Amino acid sequence: MDEGGAPLLPDSLVYQIFLSLGPADVLAAGLVCRQWHAVSRDEFLWREQFYRYYQVARDVPRHPAATSWYEEFRRLYDTVPCVEVQTLKEHTDQVLHLSFSHSGYQFASCSKDCTVKIWNNDLTVSLLHSADMRPYNWSYTQFSQFNQDDSLLLASGVFLGPHNSSSGEIAVISLDNFALLSRVRNKPYDVFGCWLTETSLISGNLHRIGDITSCSVLWLNNAFQDVESENVNVVKRLFKIQNLNASTIRTVMVADCSRFDSPDLLLDDGATPGRVFDLGGDSEDEAVGPGPAPARTKEGLRRFLDGLLDGRAQPQLSEHALETQVAELLAQGRTKPPEHSTAAARKLLVFTTGCLTYSPHQIGIKQILPHQMTTAGPVLGEGRGSDAFFDALDHVIDVHGHIIGMGLSPDNRYLYVNSRAWPSGSVVADPMQPPPIAEEIDLLVFDLKTMREVKRALRAHRAYTPNDQCFFIFLDVSRDFVASGAEDRHGYIWDRHYNICLAKLRHQDVVNSVVFSPQEQELLLTASDDATIKAWRSPRTVRIHQAPRPRPHPFFSWFASQRR
Repeated sequence: MDEGGAPLLPDSLVYQIFLSLGPADVLAAGLVCRQWHAVSRDEFLWREQFYRYYQVARDVPRHPAATSWYEEFRRLYDTVPCVEVQTLKEHTDQVLHLSFSHSGYQFASCSKDCTVKIWNNDLTVSLLHSADMRPYNWSYTQFSQFNQDDSLLLASGVFLGPHNSSSGEIAVISLDNFALLSRVRNKPYDVFGCWLTETSLISGNLHRIGDITSCSVLWLNNAFQDVESENVNVVKRLFKIQNLNASTIRTVMVADCSRFDSPDLLLDDGATPGRVFDLGGDSEDEAVGPGPAPARTKEGLRRFLDGLLDGRAQPQLSEHALETQVAELLAQGRTKPPEHSTAAARKLLVFTTGCLTYSPHQIGIKQILPHQMTTAGPVLGEGRGSDAFFDALDHVIDVHGHIIGMGLSPDNRYLYVNSRAWPSGSVVADPMQPPPIAEEIDLLVFDLKTMREVKRALRAHRAYTPNDQCFFIFLDVSRDFVASGAEDRHGYIWDRHYNICLAKLRHQDVVNSVVFSPQEQELLLTASDDATIKAWRSPRTVRIHQAPRPRPHPFFSWFASQRR
């Protein structure tokens, strides 16, 4: 200031100087005088700081809920759960999965030590209960999920048995007294299982038909298996789906379509529309001629077999290829086409599957109709004619890679998928030898309302195991963020709108699972092969929870307190 109190430097010059500074230096300079403070809050200045610091593409607009560039910069830096606040060491082996109750007051963990642990989520996390599943012939626990009213916990595990055994079991635990209410067989075990309603859950079973052909049956089970009435079923078949080329249905989850009307969190940024996927059996191309489908199938099969016996069919067909062709022909006229509901509040069953190899490379989607939401009715399902043996999928999404994780956004509209890509142009010649998979994990995003791939893939995390040793890496999605584990000993957090990686969360071994608190996205839990669970909070909540202390620089302490 000069002697008259006027600034010696014009605002435009101060602005140009501030453009060359980093965010923390701009905030510190803003404490010098009123003029510098006013310039340090300039919207154009913070727009430049934002794009430069976070390396966001310039054509990506500001989040629609943001009130200013300064506040948006602060949100991404100050509200990301990246500060480790507690390490839980009660497990004695690898921790495989974490799940929160809907209230956020409790969470559960599953581990190779064959226990399901239930925790109180307070400022300091404490162990509430530990259930040992070894007396039930379990090898380890792998997955858990709270029902909608948080009164029951579904816990999924793997049976003891040969190395190549695929059998597992689902247990239902009461959260009132921690009693074991029921147990349900689950095969293969990596179906995991999930809740459909507050008192009914979905499990799987697998039936071998040939060397590489099978069918998966998905069952709806009553959580309370002690019903003693001939009018009430404890189990009902939902779907029976043919599997080709050694594929199976795995990783089932339910998306509630009634929540799709929540405000969209992903913007159309002007990019080219994503891939559009098969929408079921409405295409006219499926018609191959007049007459009943079973008759056409029998005729086609007869011609194929006659040609094979006469030497006219392709002599280069392997046994596996021949089995697949015969299975496809047999199923053509014996598969029930998709049903379509006019009900607004419907649900979708989402799962991994495949058609080329045992490696899960497709996402199957099947609509669950209102009459299928209960175990009432015929035990073996209803509406399937005498000629219909299998159920057709409503939608299929092919990711051209090995799927190793899936998670739904809070509004259930967007499906996030961890995938390790196959080489471009790769062809699967042998279903038992899938293509090699990339070390880099792609986090893909699909809109379940439009069945389109949206946004570009998120990248940063890595995995190293080959196809035949690949394991699931659980991810989670909050209102603003998406997080995932990785085999590179870190958890990762991205912003859903800007598609940028915001934080790396370090462990001593593979990070298998991450989960946000459903009531507070500034709290994240991570689980690792190092047998620990870590709790992470945002810098903002850490400051709030700390004992009151003088803070001489309130304007920039949120940024300068720590640098990532």
